[in-house]
Amino acid sequence: MNTLFRNRWKAELQWLLFLVPALAFYLVFILLPTLSSTYYSLTDWDGINSTFVGLANYKEMFEDKMILASFRNTALYTVGITVLQNGLGLLAALLLVRKFRGVNFMRTMIFLPYIFSSLLIGYVWGFILEPNIGIVNTLLGAMGLDFLQAGWLSEPGIARWMIVLITTWQCLGYSMVIFIAGLQGIPQELYECGDLEGATGFRRFRHITFPLIAPAFTISVTLTLIGDLQLFNQIYALTGGGPGYATESVATIIYRVGFGTGTQWGYGAALSITLFAVILVLTVILVTLLRRREVEL
Repeated sequence: MNTLFRNRWKAELQWLLFLVPALAFYLVFILLPTLSSTYYSLTDWDGINSTFVGLANYKEMFEDKMILASFRNTALYTVGITVLQNGLGLLAALLLVRKFRGVNFMRTMIFLPYIFSSLLIGYVWGFILEPNIGIVNTLLGAMGLDFLQAGWLSEPGIARWMIVLITTWQCLGYSMVIFIAGLQGIPQELYECGDLEGATGFRRFRHITFPLIAPAFTISVTLTLIGDLQLFNQIYALTGGGPGYATESVATIIYRVGFGTGTQWGYGAALSITLFAVILVLTVILVTLLRRREVEL
């Protein structure tokens, strides 16, 4: 009996050894940095010396108008991009799930921007939207539409929506692929039964298609939400957070505080922990609601 137990234990131990590299990676690069950031968020840390200040960094954060503005901007980016990316991604999936000549080419063209660097995409669009020599204003002037010319990235209200639209354009293909995978998993027999019951057009989408792609919808919306709350590259490349601090997100403010204008690393750590908590809470709430919706549908 003891021999059998030892042999079984050795076999289990051999399997557990395969987990060691992954566990070591998680410990060194995720768990320890997270725990250390939590500690440093309670200190005044300049990268070398640290002084414990308790919750002072968090108190200062919620009294800082620049930080509060970055949270508002992040909320705008998150809601705008999540709605547009998933709405347009679902529309593209519905159009391109059918088989017709050129469908693979069209899918590739829509997905292609997603594989390029966000910084590269941002710099290219920054050149296109440049108010003096950019292609957009130049073409508008050539067509006699000077009244439509604008400082696309220098006027705060317009710049925020340019960030939303460009990010949506780049990431649209990602949601499209998720939705296409969900649509392809729907049995054709259900559509045939729906046709017999008179479920066509929007009724067919509402009662058959949308309920059955609910898991794909949950995945796409959740991943989009998490990514948008951490939006950094597009803002950094397009506006640098400007004009002033008008287009800053929480992620760009964390970079600015820690590396851009100083070494307030304890303050930056507090911002990071706050952003992590917001992402965690919103993700749990969203997934719970969407999973409940899947059951109801």
